[in-house]
Amino acid sequence: MATLQKIRSKGKFLIGIVGLALFAFIAEEFVRSLTYTQSESRQRVGEIYGEKINIQEFNAMVEEYTDVIKFTQGLTSLTDDQLSMMRDQVWQSLVNEKLIQHECQKLGITVTDAEMQDIISKGRNPMLAQTPFRTAQGTFDVNALKQFLSQYNEVITNPELSSEIKEQYTQMNNYWKFIEKTIRQQTLNQKYQNLLGSLLVSNPIAAQNSFNGRTNESDIFMVALPFSSVADDNVTVEDSEIKAKYNEMKELFRTDQETRDIKYIDIKVAASEDDKANLMTEMEGYAQALVEGADPAKTVREAASQVPYSALPVSAKSLPHDIAELLDSMSVGSQVGPFVHEHDNTINIARLLGKVSLPDSVEVRQIVAPGVDMAAAEQTADSIMTALAAGADFDTIAKRYDQPATKTWITSNQYEGQAIDENNRKFINTINNAAVGSNNKIVLDGQGIIIAQVTDRRNIIDKYNVAVIKRAIDFSKETYSKAYNDFSSFLAGNAKAEDIEANATQAGYNVLSRSNMSNTEHNVVNVRSTRDALRWIFNSDTKVGDVSPLYECGENDHLLVIILTGIHKKGYLPWEDDQIRTFLTGEVQKDKKAAILEEKMGAAKNIDDIAKIEGAVTDTIKHITFMSNAFISKVGTSEPALSGSVSKAAKGDFMSGIKGKSAIYAYQVLDQKKNNIKYDQKQEERTLQQSLSRVLSGATNELYQQANIKDNRYIFF
Repeated sequence: MATLQKIRSKGKFLIGIVGLALFAFIAEEFVRSLTYTQSESRQRVGEIYGEKINIQEFNAMVEEYTDVIKFTQGLTSLTDDQLSMMRDQVWQSLVNEKLIQHECQKLGITVTDAEMQDIISKGRNPMLAQTPFRTAQGTFDVNALKQFLSQYNEVITNPELSSEIKEQYTQMNNYWKFIEKTIRQQTLNQKYQNLLGSLLVSNPIAAQNSFNGRTNESDIFMVALPFSSVADDNVTVEDSEIKAKYNEMKELFRTDQETRDIKYIDIKVAASEDDKANLMTEMEGYAQALVEGADPAKTVREAASQVPYSALPVSAKSLPHDIAELLDSMSVGSQVGPFVHEHDNTINIARLLGKVSLPDSVEVRQIVAPGVDMAAAEQTADSIMTALAAGADFDTIAKRYDQPATKTWITSNQYEGQAIDENNRKFINTINNAAVGSNNKIVLDGQGIIIAQVTDRRNIIDKYNVAVIKRAIDFSKETYSKAYNDFSSFLAGNAKAEDIEANATQAGYNVLSRSNMSNTEHNVVNVRSTRDALRWIFNSDTKVGDVSPLYECGENDHLLVIILTGIHKKGYLPWEDDQIRTFLTGEVQKDKKAAILEEKMGAAKNIDDIAKIEGAVTDTIKHITFMSNAFISKVGTSEPALSGSVSKAAKGDFMSGIKGKSAIYAYQVLDQKKNNIKYDQKQEERTLQQSLSRVLSGATNELYQQANIKDNRYIFF
């Protein structure tokens, strides 16, 4: 009882303690939940129909597709531009897949495992022919696939097989999984498209009208009053008229993603006059060294030339264009340069050391002389050469040593412009200078001995032993530092957007504009390495009027600062946008000019009177049909309205006041005829239905708008 009484006496205090503890527990859970939510949000690369796409998930899909490209094209790596293209393709594929899957789930459309087995067994899907499982005729071989799949696990788990073999099997298996998944997606998409296509049907009346629209032709005498014949100053455009035109054409300005407008200053740092002079002095030193007989390979290497010295004579096509065009006018031992080539912004030296006539392509077959060491290989090689000299058959000897001796073409493109070691130089030089039918013993340092037989030589061309020193006219560290410091000082003294715009020109900088940027662009204003700038532009904390940090970007040769000037949310772009306003103003001007010209044309009684109106152009247009737009060469545009009007007129009819895209038209029908094409109703209905099927492309756009797609890839890449 005493204990109970004690608890009661402390009741309010204890309740407070428990309340605080409970609050602390709830707060801790809330913070933990908030932290997780924020972390998960930061890992979100996008969202489709509310389904969140995690960056790890997306990267796995990109890696899968990249591995497929490497496997099919024999690549070991991809460039940054290629990776960007891969990510774009994977994202678009993912979006399309989710759109179709979402609709098919509602409709109960699926692709069963049994259907997949049937597709694979029949082997008619074009993607199957792209797999390694093919017959000698190139068609898909399902038995080869089954054999591979049955061997796969056995190979992967076999400890006696090399890692290289296991890697090959793994790549092959991953590739097949990709093909199988892609075929399943294609089949589901085809089912959905077939369902939509079945909703579009033709009929005999529509078929007959379509046929008539293609085969009924008219020749006309036309008079056009171009809108350009009315000066812009003669029409005024009010904001109310622009708004009305905007509402009329509003769907043209719909956007499915947020875009932003910017102004920016982009400085491309260039070499100063001192930089150019210093480089020219350095190049003059290299030129003098070559004249005095310095080793060309060493001199070219020390000069850090963009064109490495080749130990082999090379064709002109392998050299830079500015160097290649000099060679015909140079004699052996002569030298040109240093000279500036403006096109690639370089200073160049070329010294012609030799000129020979050699084949561009050589066909060769070879035997590697076996032996436990070089001495044994030498003995075997001499034995082979003796046998060949005595008339022995090359193939017979090759088979004796279990070698295929396959004939192979070696072309200049395979080795020119690449680093060539001494063994490759020796081999190529030997076969290039050997006669057809000759057998050549080639000793490769540390790599054995080859007996090479030249079986054919083609396309004898001039090849050159030429030392080329090509150096880009780059800016120095001092020049870059000065540009950076000057720009930084300007920005420090002009921190606000309005100050930058007001004072940039006086400081020697140009403020440029870019409208409607999207976050799916890989670079800002076509400058490389600007991902940080792109993230700043689309950051939710960046407000209109904000000025970005100074970005060092490009190939470390650009300085960039950005002002955010506009934010356009997903939906309709505003009519006040500069580009839209300009477009709408032009459309309103066309309408007003059309009204002026229609009034002039309306007063005329016949085609001859209209032809006398100032600014009128005349022409005879033949073969006009309803299904093809008449092209008016003297106005420079196609006019659907004119084709539509002519198709309803009879021979001899005079029509005027037809408003086109670029002019007001009048015409008189000179002749009408029908093409001598037999009417086939069934074929016409099929053709018409195929034409109608093109409208299905709009269905994907509708699905895209409904999916509420969010693309945040710019945050990560």
